[in-house]
Amino acid sequence: MQERISFGQLPARLLDVVLNVEEYANHTGHDFRLVELVRVRVSQLNGCAYCLDRHIKEGVHGGEDPLRYNLLPVWQEARHLYSPKEQAALRWAEALTLISEHAIDDGLVDAMGEHFERDALATLTLIVAQINTWNRLAKPFAWQAGVFQAG
Repeated sequence: MQERISFGQLPARLLDVVLNVEEYANHTGHDFRLVELVRVRVSQLNGCAYCLDRHIKEGVHGGEDPLRYNLLPVWQEARHLYSPKEQAALRWAEALTLISEHAIDDGLVDAMGEHFERDALATLTLIVAQINTWNRLAKPFAWQAGVFQAG
């Protein structure tokens, strides 16, 4: 499929805003591996091939075990591979990404509080929103998977 609007063809101001949020999201103090797990899981849920390619490559380049990405679609069956904090982050990412299907109730928020303080939960929420934004740019505009080089 041919790209409909390439990354370089995005309006400059839009790109500035999205990249500034990305820069902030990358420096929130969250563990790199946790952030990449969240980005990959959200991209799986959204079916975004470009973002999956990019973030799996970045994660593996950063030391992540590819097995954890391979089993991420069924992480609840392979919980032993993910820390309790990572499991909480994945639950949060799924709930926010599929927000029309999942209630964001007090129980979920309280459970998140066991692993994330208020500011950390807020910035994790931004990370989820940010990768959803990238998915919603890359997928409809048919950005090509398989070309990203990590490092």
